[in-house]
Amino acid sequence: MLLAASLTACTSSGKTEPPAPTTESHPPSGPVPAGLERFYGQSLSWADCAPYATSEDARSAFQARDIQCARLTVPLDYAKPAGDTITLGLLRHKATGDRIGSLVVNPGGPGASGMVAAAGLIKPVTSTGLGKRFDLVGFDPRGIGASRPAIHCLTDQERDADRADDSEADGSPAGVQKQEAQEKDFAAKCAQRTDDGTGMLANVGTRDVVKDLDVLRSVIGDEKLTYLGYSYGTRIGSAYAEAFPKNVRAMVLDGAVDPEQDAVESLVAQGQGFGTAFTEFAKWCAAQQDCALGADAGGAVKAFQDLTRPLIDFPVPVGDGRKLSYEDATTGVIQALYQESLWDTLNTGLNELKQQRGATLEKLADIYNERDSTGRYGTTQDAFTAIRCVDDPRVTDPAVILKAQEEYVKVAPFLDDGRPASAARDACAFWPVPNTSEPHVPSVEGLAKTLVISTTNDPATPYQAGVNLAKGLTGALLTYEGTQHTVFLQGVKCVDEAGTDYLVDGTVPPDGKRCSGQ
Repeated sequence: MLLAASLTACTSSGKTEPPAPTTESHPPSGPVPAGLERFYGQSLSWADCAPYATSEDARSAFQARDIQCARLTVPLDYAKPAGDTITLGLLRHKATGDRIGSLVVNPGGPGASGMVAAAGLIKPVTSTGLGKRFDLVGFDPRGIGASRPAIHCLTDQERDADRADDSEADGSPAGVQKQEAQEKDFAAKCAQRTDDGTGMLANVGTRDVVKDLDVLRSVIGDEKLTYLGYSYGTRIGSAYAEAFPKNVRAMVLDGAVDPEQDAVESLVAQGQGFGTAFTEFAKWCAAQQDCALGADAGGAVKAFQDLTRPLIDFPVPVGDGRKLSYEDATTGVIQALYQESLWDTLNTGLNELKQQRGATLEKLADIYNERDSTGRYGTTQDAFTAIRCVDDPRVTDPAVILKAQEEYVKVAPFLDDGRPASAARDACAFWPVPNTSEPHVPSVEGLAKTLVISTTNDPATPYQAGVNLAKGLTGALLTYEGTQHTVFLQGVKCVDEAGTDYLVDGTVPPDGKRCSGQ
C-alpha cells in the first residue's frame, strides 16, 4: 500500500506575476565529498514554476503566490560523478522576515512531489510563523514529477486496464501464474520506458536521494539541513541522518516508517493500521442516520464485505465509461481512511454502491492513483514500485508471501475478498537491478536532537513505528491522539506549536508530550 502523506495542495487565491527570474550561487556550504565540488557549488536559476507542472495538482499548486522554481543537477551515479547527470525540480517560497535558513520538505510516497507539497504548505506555514524564518523548499526526488528523467512504466491506458482487472488477485495456480506474468511485464516495461533504463532504476533509491539532499543543502546556502519529512519522507530523513549526522540542524519526522521493518513486516503492520482505522470509521458511521454499513459497528466488516465482494464479478458503472472494480473500491476506501475529514465522503460512496453506482469511490481511487480528470496519471505509482524495489531486499519465497497475505487479512479483515490468499511474487522479484538499501537501526553519532511525531491511530504508518524511529535516532517523541496519517501543519494547534518551536529555536517537547483535538 502507498505510504503517502495526506497533504493536499492549498494555494493562495488569485494568480500574481511570479518573482523576476534570478540566478543565485553560493560557495559550497559545509563539508563536500571528494569529486562532487562542481555539484555542491553550482548556481541555481530561479524562475516561473508553470513550466515545471506535470499534473493537474501541480498546475493548481504552482499558482501559489511568490514562488519560484529551478533545476538542480546531480550525478546519475554517485560512484561515477564525472559521468551522466540528472536534474531535480525545486520550488521555493522565500522567508518574509528574519531568515534562519531553508526548511526542506518531502511529503512521502515514495513517489510524491515535494514541489507540490511545499506549495500546499505555504499558507499553513505562514500562519505558524515558520514562513517568516525559513525559505520553504520542496524538491521532486530523482525520477519523480518535474525531475528528469522521470520513471515511466505503464501508459495511462495500461494503468486503467490494470485497475479494472480483479482476476489477478485470484490465489489459484492459474491466478498466480497470470499475476506473476503481469508483474514481470511491469518490471520489464519500467526498464524499457524509463530514460537511462536500468542505470536510472539502479540509482533511484533512498541511498541516492539522501546524497541529492545534501547537494541541495549546500547549493541553497545552508551549512546544516533543516528538514520536514512525512511518511516515507521519514525514511529519507533517517537515512540522511545516518549518512550526514553532523550536517543536520533540525529534523521533524511525522508518520514514521519503522527503520527496522522489512517489506513483509511493514505490510502487515500497515494492514493493522488500516484495520484499526476502519474500526474507528465504523464506530463513527454507526452513529450517523444514513450509515451505509448499518447501526451496529460490530457488524461493519461483514456489511462491507457483502457490499464490495460482488464487484469482483459484477463491477458497477461510474459514469465515464469505466466501471468500479473491487480493487478500486477498496483503494478508494483506503484513500478515505487516511484522514477523518473524508469519512463522510466514504459513507456517501458506500451508500452509492448500495444503489449500484460507483462514482464517488472511483474518484477516491483516482486520487490515490494520481489520475486526473483527463485520464492522465502522474508518476507516483510507477516511482513507488521502482523505489521500493531497490530500498528493500526482494521477497521471493512463496511461503513467506502466502503467510504475509494471510496475516494481512487477519489484521485488516474488511479487506478479505473471500478468495484464497495468493503466493504470487510481486514486481520486485523480477526487478532488473539489485536493492541498494535494507532496513536497519541507523547509526547516528553526532546527530542533533530530532523530533518524531506519531499518531495513535495512524492508518498507514502505525504509532509504534514512530516510537521505534525516535528510539533509533535517540530523538524526542511527540504523540498525537487521533485517526489520520500525519498531522504537523494540518491545523492541530498543540502539534503545530511544538513543531514550530523546535524548528525555530531547537526547543524539544518534554518527554511524554501528547496532543489531541484541534
